[in-house]
Amino acid sequence: MENKTRNGDVPQPIRNDGAGWWDLGPRDVMRDLENPDMLVPPVTDAGSLPNLKFSFSDTHMQLNHGGWSREVTVRQLPIATTIAGVNMALTPGGVRELHWHQQAEWAIMLVGRARITSVDQQGRNFIADVGIGDLWYFPPGIPHSIQGLEEGCEFLLVFPDGSFSDLNTLAISDWFAHTPKDVLTVNFGVPPSAFAHIPNHQLYIFQSNVPGPLESQQVPDPYGLVPKTFTHRLLAQEPIVTPGGSTVRIVDSANFPISTQIAASLLEIKPGAMREMHWHPNQDEWQYYISGTARMTVMAPNGTARTFDYRAGDVGYVPRAFGHYIQNTGNQSVWALEMFASDRFEDISLNQWMALTPHQLVQQNLNVGPELMNVLRKEKQFIVQSTIG
Repeated sequence: MENKTRNGDVPQPIRNDGAGWWDLGPRDVMRDLENPDMLVPPVTDAGSLPNLKFSFSDTHMQLNHGGWSREVTVRQLPIATTIAGVNMALTPGGVRELHWHQQAEWAIMLVGRARITSVDQQGRNFIADVGIGDLWYFPPGIPHSIQGLEEGCEFLLVFPDGSFSDLNTLAISDWFAHTPKDVLTVNFGVPPSAFAHIPNHQLYIFQSNVPGPLESQQVPDPYGLVPKTFTHRLLAQEPIVTPGGSTVRIVDSANFPISTQIAASLLEIKPGAMREMHWHPNQDEWQYYISGTARMTVMAPNGTARTFDYRAGDVGYVPRAFGHYIQNTGNQSVWALEMFASDRFEDISLNQWMALTPHQLVQQNLNVGPELMNVLRKEKQFIVQSTIG
């Protein structure tokens, strides 16, 4: 819904039907420009829904020699109880130290390349290089590390616990720092002098040298490799191509077997297209916007609805079974992730539900014309392209 402006470029909270008035007081015009559907809500918005949006740009940046991190958890977005996200970057050679979590870790590489290492509970090790669009997954309690390669890297980490914080994890440097040296001596069978220079605090992220070729880093392992790979090449996965050229890539335990606590879909929504009206019956949805601009209306019980605008770096959230869509509002593709704390991806299409229901019943319920009934599709669409205009 367009809103009136003053001086040609300053948006005002005035709807075209005359509702609202000028905002003449202190305001953040740049923020209003980014959120047109919050400044002037569509007339279809109703009631009160909690905030379903938070930007990584608005959260604390943890700076270290070797990289940085920032996170969106329930402390920043209280509604997001099922998933927390961490955005992290590592310099060339920068290391996210050897550590482990009580929660599973799912990740996607956004920029650059990194080397990951891990060892499972059977003593089987895993070392791999990951690039743009690659995923990794470490089950709860499995130790691992991440190190930036020649060009450095940036990635998104996802944890199936909204209260998770990456600054509150189990780190090897912490364990050494908080263990009596005589205990370390007995455990490893070396003299106390071996521990004279260990860190006295958690390193978290630190600077090191770029590691050598992958082949030179392999560690002889008498127990063999992990039975289920910890990585998945998402961009190499054959996409679902929808009318208009938009794409969907779904990844869950069916095609990435180790990923038993996180399911996801990677969306490419072309200009003029939108993720069709749908809902998810099995879990809340945590979204991450990679590029482009989009809007989403979320429909809750009792006719409650609220519309939000999203752009790169934003997090969106939709409680389980709440109806919603994602519409591209710009002139470039929207790339976005839909994330679920589940072993499987599930959604229900409004279009498909109506198509597979007796049409007379649908018409009686909605009082819609036959022109709608004639275009309903029995196949799930995922992303639809506008044919109007």
